[in-house]
Amino acid sequence: MRSKFSSRTPWREKLERQQDPKIVDIPPRMAHFGKGTMVIPRPLDVDRLIRHVGHGKLVTVLQLREELAKRNRANVACPLTTGIFIRIAAEAAEEDRRDGAKAITPYWRVLSSEGGLNPKFPGGVAAQGRRLSLEGHRVGKARGKKPPIVIDFEKSLAKFSSY
Repeated sequence: MRSKFSSRTPWREKLERQQDPKIVDIPPRMAHFGKGTMVIPRPLDVDRLIRHVGHGKLVTVLQLREELAKRNRANVACPLTTGIFIRIAAEAAEEDRRDGAKAITPYWRVLSSEGGLNPKFPGGVAAQGRRLSLEGHRVGKARGKKPPIVIDFEKSLAKFSSY
């Protein structure tokens, strides 16, 4: 049974759509990022970065965006498409898990810049919190409308090695 937010196109197919990353001038509506260039990454590039976050490590969306920009020699990575592609990677990982894959993209290790959990991930913040707890992280309580955060998440942030 599909949820009302389900898609007819499998998430894996969305993830594997092959287009080249696009480098564009930072649009005027995003002038708060400054002047320069913005990369619109490929979904697989986002997935590949998440796959490099090892057990017990965490990464923020901002770290992912900074690394995407760096690897594409741009000033910034598009926050909108990066966020969408993180969600696609998460949903594709769960499709893979349901199909019997043992190793899936560890999307649950992706946090907001403030260390918050992502309510849009499969299973919501409860599922993400359980997975993070199993990896040794302490997850705090939700704060009003804000999602729970990982306590002292900064101590566990992954570092990307440049190539």
